[in-house]
Amino acid sequence: MTRAGNGAFAYAPASPAADVVEVQRQKALIKAGALQKAILESANFSSIATDERGVIQLFNVGAERMLGYQAGDVINRITPADISDPAEVVARAQALSIELATPITPGFEALVFKASRGIEDVYELTYIRKDGSRLPAIVSVTALQDAADAIIGYLLIGTDNTARKLVEAERSRLDQVLKRSLRELENAKVAAEQANLAKSDFLSSMSHELRSPLNAILGFAQLMETGAPSPTPGQKDSIDQILQAGWYLLELINEILDLALIESGRLSLSPEPMSLAEVLGDCQAMIEPQAQKSGIRVGFPDFEDPWLVKADRTRVKQVLINLLSNAIKYNRVGGRVDVRCAAVAPGRVRVSFQDTGEGLSENKLAQLFQPFNRLGQEGGAQEGTGIGLVVSKRLVELMGGAIGAESTVGVGSLFWVELASTAALQPVAAAAGVSPAAPAPAPADTPQRSLLYVEDNPANLMLVERLLARRSDLRMLSARDGRSGIELARLHQPDVILMDINLPGINGLTALRILTEDGRTAGIPVIALSANAMPRDIERGLQAGFFRYLTKPIKVAEFMVTLDAALVHAAGAADGAARQPEVVQP
Repeated sequence: MTRAGNGAFAYAPASPAADVVEVQRQKALIKAGALQKAILESANFSSIATDERGVIQLFNVGAERMLGYQAGDVINRITPADISDPAEVVARAQALSIELATPITPGFEALVFKASRGIEDVYELTYIRKDGSRLPAIVSVTALQDAADAIIGYLLIGTDNTARKLVEAERSRLDQVLKRSLRELENAKVAAEQANLAKSDFLSSMSHELRSPLNAILGFAQLMETGAPSPTPGQKDSIDQILQAGWYLLELINEILDLALIESGRLSLSPEPMSLAEVLGDCQAMIEPQAQKSGIRVGFPDFEDPWLVKADRTRVKQVLINLLSNAIKYNRVGGRVDVRCAAVAPGRVRVSFQDTGEGLSENKLAQLFQPFNRLGQEGGAQEGTGIGLVVSKRLVELMGGAIGAESTVGVGSLFWVELASTAALQPVAAAAGVSPAAPAPAPADTPQRSLLYVEDNPANLMLVERLLARRSDLRMLSARDGRSGIELARLHQPDVILMDINLPGINGLTALRILTEDGRTAGIPVIALSANAMPRDIERGLQAGFFRYLTKPIKVAEFMVTLDAALVHAAGAADGAARQPEVVQP
């Protein structure tokens, strides 16, 4: 403002800069108004403003759309608590009372208590629509204040939480399904394990029940075969048929047990560095009688390389014997089997068996490793179980190897096994229970020694009694149960004890423990002779302390070698005890 020449005052026009500021201010107000209008009219979220008492003063378009009420239905009439799930409002009041250590009344106070104290508050709440349906929402609460910072109301902004709730519900449902599936899987696993255990127990029991009568059949047949006077040719033929059928039945029992153990996952293997050349040498000695009987020539290489592999020695021998036996069994008269070893890839050694048999068609090759499939040989002259190749394949694969075959009809078949090679052969201690070489026969003047046989089966007792009748240096005592056997052992101090496992009263394992804990009988070697022939039975018996563990049916030669080894052991123990200096008490 300036003074004019006549003394009056006049207003000067505004400066351009001031005009710009004013224009910007007006634009900001318009923009703010537009934003406020957009918020109030937004259909994407509800805006509910209340006075300080909680009575609704503003109910935007979004609130109308989401909740079904018109603004006129609620403004100056109700509070947000009146359109909220009452149970949730009560639960929120209780939770806040505990959290903030102050009593909070269920109702609108529970919805705005934190905001009234300047605490940021966002929570989940279920609104009840006008039609009674439910709307899950996420609510953000802010206290509205005047220039003096006094609370004049509250603003509750809600967003539809239905989608997230649906996702959470679906996730919860899937979690429940997953948990139920896991429970069912666990139950199925437990049931499968129990079924496998029951199957193993059943097979063990059946093995025992089958071996007991086989022991009598094969044992007495061997006695007749080697008896004096010698059997007539006709009797010899009959005995040969009994022995052939009996040993075949035993082979079938063993292969079924092996297959069952493999399928149940309970077969234990002991991989170790071993020489294939050495094992093949053992196989050659074992297979020669069968080859000679069939007129088959078996060619083994002169091994300059030990061909070291890492595998379970016993199971490798089992596989190789099976393949060799098949190559001989299904060969042509006057045929040949050639055995070879070669490195076929880095870290892999292959042993192969080439025969000159009839060969196999592609269709039969595809069926080779099917259980009980003898490829049309069921009516042939050669006996077989149809299980041996299946067991061999699974054993080789369990040892990390491979097995296969190639064949040409009219030319012959080539079966091979591949195993992982190893760099060095470590010395392996002799396995417990392996019979040593047969000791020299006892001189004619050897004093008579005694054997106690604890066995409840009369046929088994008679068999061993007949076997020992051929030994003038042995006298046999017998007991029908474990306790009687212990008392006889204490009374007679036998040189060797032969013990069955399944005995009435106390079993053979318990009887062995009592004998080893008694100073009078602790030094007597005890040989197990049992129809419990599962690998776990043998392992448990050897760990319990049996000198050897023989399984029924008895193999006469093996039985005699084991008995002589026990007698030698007993004599050595007695000599050692005799050389101990006498201890004189002061």
